[in-house]
Amino acid sequence: MAELKLLPCLSRRAWLLALALAGAPVAHAADELVLGVLDNSPPMSFRDARGEYSGYSIDMARALCKELGRHCRFVSATIASSIDDLKQGRIDVAAMSLLPTPERRAQILLARPYYTSISAWVARPGLLPEQTGVRVAVVQGSAQARFAAQRQWQRVEVLSNADLAVQLRQGKADGMLAPMMSVIGLMKDPSLQALDLSVQPRREPELTGAASFGITPLKPELRTQVDAALERLERDGVYDRINSQYLSIRVN
Repeated sequence: MAELKLLPCLSRRAWLLALALAGAPVAHAADELVLGVLDNSPPMSFRDARGEYSGYSIDMARALCKELGRHCRFVSATIASSIDDLKQGRIDVAAMSLLPTPERRAQILLARPYYTSISAWVARPGLLPEQTGVRVAVVQGSAQARFAAQRQWQRVEVLSNADLAVQLRQGKADGMLAPMMSVIGLMKDPSLQALDLSVQPRREPELTGAASFGITPLKPELRTQVDAALERLERDGVYDRINSQYLSIRVN
């Protein structure tokens, strides 16, 4: 085979064409998995000081991709956008802890659970979301937002867990309803600690249970592959190692 001589300024497109002509393997986009992740929900999923994705769910996603032998690309997403993103094929996996609500079960595929989630109500002591006029901050599209809507609570909907704290600090909400792990992360903020808030677990069935990654319904075979890979990771102790790195309690 003739030696390929490439100029330094050769474009990426020309470089790939040259590799193809030389018989070298070329990575195709079809081999890539696109994972939608949250970028502002510590300790589960966030960007660290270097701007890189980090957290329990992120490392679980990385371990999953390694186990599958697939190249994965992370893109920022929200809980609210995740169903449409999966249905339209903009992402292959929503690597975020999704409780199995009826809407999600009807529209997307849910992988084998990787995380046991409970919710918490955070507000001044004695204040409950059931009380008239209480403004409840929730993340749009979340199981907590669905629960609050069903009970006709006065809602303040935001796009991320970090935005929940903003609503409390600014007095735009009286309390927040969120996953307990997110609450633990948020309550490390001194400005929230100064508000002397109470954290109360909520154990209604709609707010607790086994959470999963979402899978696009366009690739049903992917769920089978993901489920098998997650089972191997749990069996090999990867779950426990990641849990110990980010969380102070066991969640699986």
